[in-house]
Amino acid sequence: MLFVPVIDLNQKPLMPTTPNRAATWIRSGKATPFWKHGVFCVRLNVEPSARMIQPVTIGIDPGSKKEAFTAKSEAHTYLNIQTDAVTWVKDAVKRRREMRRARRFRTTPCRRPRFNLSKGGMPPSTKARWQWKLRICSWLMKMFPIDSFVVEDIKARTTGKKRWDRSFSPLEVGKQWFYGELSNLGTVKTKQGYETKELRDSAGLKKSRNKMAEIFEAHCIDSWILANSWIGGHILPDNKEMLLITPLRFHRRQLHALQPSKGGIRRPYGSTHSLGFKRGSLVKHSTFGLSYIGGTSKNRISLHSLADGQRLCQNANPMDCKFLAFNSWRTRLLP
Repeated sequence: MLFVPVIDLNQKPLMPTTPNRAATWIRSGKATPFWKHGVFCVRLNVEPSARMIQPVTIGIDPGSKKEAFTAKSEAHTYLNIQTDAVTWVKDAVKRRREMRRARRFRTTPCRRPRFNLSKGGMPPSTKARWQWKLRICSWLMKMFPIDSFVVEDIKARTTGKKRWDRSFSPLEVGKQWFYGELSNLGTVKTKQGYETKELRDSAGLKKSRNKMAEIFEAHCIDSWILANSWIGGHILPDNKEMLLITPLRFHRRQLHALQPSKGGIRRPYGSTHSLGFKRGSLVKHSTFGLSYIGGTSKNRISLHSLADGQRLCQNANPMDCKFLAFNSWRTRLLP
């Protein structure tokens, strides 16, 4: 059963409730429904009868392509999330570097090279991956009374060779940065990969070999076992429903197109706004219903499906779109 997060008038998260009880509160005017990035929540309009808070733990299973998060207390599993990792930053930075280097051979204004990594920074691709995990945790903190996080610790394989080990250092730097930021939100506990496997085996659970599958046994089984190892309460998963999250990729405005245009007129490419709408925003269209904003062309905007991200149309009139909420990822619920 999927629980409904509850917050009070001061935006403080309380214990989640059942859908039936949330519906009763809404009908009586005791609560107001709202959506928080794809999750249905209720806001109490009155003082709650009790503020008994049970500890809620987040289990985190990092990955290169898919990642998993589980919000669990001793009594219930409230939410299982499988997300797509941010994987496009490395290629985008490479293309930007190639374009900048090409401009340095032309009479085009360009900035001097900057060596950010020499000051102890992280590569943009590494930072984007760990920032994405931190965004998910911060979002969950606004819906559940979370006090601890259990993360499967990943380590770079070292061989003692300086050149080989140096190439894996961004992973360790990014991981330590993530742990430091996460400790500001709650208690952080780590488990090694072999410890996670021992916990699965002791519970009689089997993990799927298909890492790209959208099933509980692919990744959420590890995030659940990590949360349960700390908070306890169950031997087997009591809730296997999953919320799938895919981050939206926004193309920033390009200074120069990759290929020159005829006549020397540069075509516009990239931006985060489309005719007054912020891209990714949820809108309700008279024909296509609930969708999100894409690009723009010829005073029209494109709309995309929330289920799979496919483009629904390219000629939507902005006047026919009713803005609902800002959005930076798309969600879909799987039973």
